[in-house]
Amino acid sequence: MIRELPDSEFHDILHIINDAAEAYKGVIPEDVWKEPYMLEEELRHEIKAGVKFYGLVEENSILGVMGIQSVKDATLIRHAYVLTQHQRKGVGSKLLQYLIGLASTSKIMLGTWKDAQWAVNFYLKHGFDLIQGEEKNNLLREYWDIPEKQVETSVVLKLEK
Repeated sequence: MIRELPDSEFHDILHIINDAAEAYKGVIPEDVWKEPYMLEEELRHEIKAGVKFYGLVEENSILGVMGIQSVKDATLIRHAYVLTQHQRKGVGSKLLQYLIGLASTSKIMLGTWKDAQWAVNFYLKHGFDLIQGEEKNNLLREYWDIPEKQVETSVVLKLEK
């Protein structure tokens, strides 16, 4: 079952993000990597900024989380993570399709680390187009609130529905 995750599951969301983010260790720039990958205050900031988290739940356990956020004329997919032991079992695909269905705009975008080729391939497999170059930089600066270093080391993927 996929459902919106209430504030009472905040620490579960944080745990899943930090567990799954271990895959990025050694892939993203060392000066960007930190442990834990996401701090409580960062997650609280994201939620306060309008990111709503959904989770795929089986037997009262959250296996994966994914956020959705309306920004200007677009819907952003944010913070997509699946617990390590449940990866490559369709959890991310189910969450992504669910959130695409919730999108309030025809333009759906997400950002990920450009060197995380498995993540880029996952979104390409689901019909997203890879945006690169100056268009990518402009989109990251317009729709996301991220440091310039992250703009340089990220890609944008876009889906028009």
